[in-house]
Amino acid sequence: MRQKNGQGRGLFEVGQIGVLALLAIFGTGVGGRAQTPGEVEQDAILRRMDRQAAHYGQLSRQIWEFAEVGYKEERSAALLKEELRAAGFRIDDRVAEIPTAFTATYGTGKPVIGLIGEYDALPGLSQEALPRQAPRAGSSGEAVASRGAGHGCGHNLFGVAAAFAAIVLKEYLVEHKLPGTIRFYGSPAEEGGSGKVFMARAGVFDDCDAVLSWHPADRNGSGTQSTLANINARFRFRGVASHAAASPERGRSALDAVMLMAHAVDLLREHIPSATRIHYIVTRGGDAPNIVPEEAELFLYARHPEMPILDGIWQRILRCAEAGALATETRMETKIIGSVFNLLPNGPLAELYDRHLRRVGGVRYGPEERAFAEQLHQTLPREGLLPLGSEEQIQPMVSGPGPASTDVGDVSWIAPTAEFRAATYVPGTPAHSWQAVACSGMEIGRRGMIVAAKTLALSGIELLTNPGLVREARQDFERRRAGFEYRSRIPADQKPALNYRDR
Repeated sequence: MRQKNGQGRGLFEVGQIGVLALLAIFGTGVGGRAQTPGEVEQDAILRRMDRQAAHYGQLSRQIWEFAEVGYKEERSAALLKEELRAAGFRIDDRVAEIPTAFTATYGTGKPVIGLIGEYDALPGLSQEALPRQAPRAGSSGEAVASRGAGHGCGHNLFGVAAAFAAIVLKEYLVEHKLPGTIRFYGSPAEEGGSGKVFMARAGVFDDCDAVLSWHPADRNGSGTQSTLANINARFRFRGVASHAAASPERGRSALDAVMLMAHAVDLLREHIPSATRIHYIVTRGGDAPNIVPEEAELFLYARHPEMPILDGIWQRILRCAEAGALATETRMETKIIGSVFNLLPNGPLAELYDRHLRRVGGVRYGPEERAFAEQLHQTLPREGLLPLGSEEQIQPMVSGPGPASTDVGDVSWIAPTAEFRAATYVPGTPAHSWQAVACSGMEIGRRGMIVAAKTLALSGIELLTNPGLVREARQDFERRRAGFEYRSRIPADQKPALNYRDR
């Protein structure tokens, strides 16, 4: 358990027993070189975090077991709020009128350092923490239904690591009597619900000097890589029901409209930029084969590295939907569910992460984790598979467009923001897979989570104590943003789609 301030020895022992005493205790660094006072202090912080790791690992496992989908994360958010409130943070609840969005703030004045935490799971990825595919069992011992959710993107680890780091930074402020504000952002519905976009509209990121984020992955690394802008919507078609055999001529099939739209979108793929990604599911296709479907719906995502180009692609997708309705004499309604911007990179913050990732080091498996990893590794496609052992390494910094989307992108157009990766999955594991769920619920995920928490904590401390770095991050942000407009593609009067995971 955490020690309370003023009880026993505090987290930051440097302030109490002195740098010279610590130098005597800890001796020299790599290669016999004497450690600097800053390195001695960092070592003390990292050792203390190791002693607290089991507690935060338990929290991450609880959220893994909750497995709550976007905007439904009541227990997950409550658990994080309880932890942060106990550490002395002030909780502001229901941010942007979202029941599971909150901020937790400690301190006053500048700099304002934000840490993003996510905790939503994905539908249909129920999985035990085993190296073989096995949906989690319910209370009756039977397998959870196919719609059972699972943490296939490791957000149970994401939120806890950020909360752990926020508490470490708070204790650093107290111990060193520094000005500054630490703010944790409890961010729901990242997976398609665009929770941070609505939080941004509420202005909660406006005063940040830097926003720190990370993401679970199968490797450790930082860089100035961007992400894909994303627009997603539900296309609902309404026709006329009729007996499919006795009077089909009286019916107008909404399902035919969905199928025509989907076919038109598939043909469109050849005539749009190759970096575009389009994917969809049919969420409703009718009620019975012998009834002409009166209602049908297609849920579609479109992505591209640049939002202005995606805007043009989206207009063509809308015409595909209109064509389906026109050809089938049905009516079509479109509802934007979410939209996120591509991430605006930040060079100084990316280099900050890289420096501290290398200070912390990669993930090391014990014998049980090694055996688990070897068995799970055999279930992965062999093409381009990262070797076991790469989880111990810090990869070179990367740049350019990345392969996925995140609503952290919208935050990055409001305040200097950067994200790094930590190896919470067995090397080669894709996100949004049963293998990722399995890793996120056991020690492999938790070890990577502690690497992330330590990196966030050391990076935040440097920002708190180095005003020049804060200025550099701001200057890089202003340079990259110059000439571009940030405007969410979600209609200004639209409320969060709190039931977007319902069918």
